[in-house]
Amino acid sequence: MPRDTLTVDQIVRAAIELLDEEGLDGLNMRSLGKRLGAAATAIYWHIKTKDDLVRLAGDAIWDEVELPDPDAADWRQAATALATGMHAMLGRHPWFVQACGSHLLYGAGKSRYDDRCLAVYENAGFGAADADRAAATVFIFVLGNALGPAVEVSLARRLSKNGKDAGQHMADAVARAGEIAMRFPRLRERLGTTAAADYAAAPDSSFEFGLAAILDGFEVRLGRR
Repeated sequence: MPRDTLTVDQIVRAAIELLDEEGLDGLNMRSLGKRLGAAATAIYWHIKTKDDLVRLAGDAIWDEVELPDPDAADWRQAATALATGMHAMLGRHPWFVQACGSHLLYGAGKSRYDDRCLAVYENAGFGAADADRAAATVFIFVLGNALGPAVEVSLARRLSKNGKDAGQHMADAVARAGEIAMRFPRLRERLGTTAAADYAAAPDSSFEFGLAAILDGFEVRLGRR
């Protein structure tokens, strides 16, 4: 595909697909050009660096999060929708969590999401400064919950590329972690139950429990006013 028929949107969409499949380490202009049927130089004509490409891809995926109307919905329902939408988006694009630690990520998509979060918390009754804090608290919570699955995907990919059986390697690590955990009474008690048989797995509904607890705390603070 010649450079004059490519568009930035086409390049970014193809980059997101490649990132989803191969992760950050698998993104390069040659592989992307092959996917687009274009030379790598044609991509550089539109997007100058790989860092720019990651930034554009990392911003585009925020458009996947549906933004509730802060005036039409109960603030708690709107806040829950924003958090769960972000959580689902991060699950579809685990490379984004890794990119947060290695790239400068910004753009209209992320700003649009942030602005809607602030609107929700201001409409709930928080002043501007506390709305900032509330939005940041939920954002960090959601990002932290997405870290575990993202690390697992990245680790499995790296092990496979090194010729190792990723599933077996991870199973062995979990088994060793479980053996160590058995030395501690509360962990030993939980590991003896069916629900906690997998030491590496988070308890069921941990994300929902944590989000509800945070929003409960917000309601208490608002009630005190």
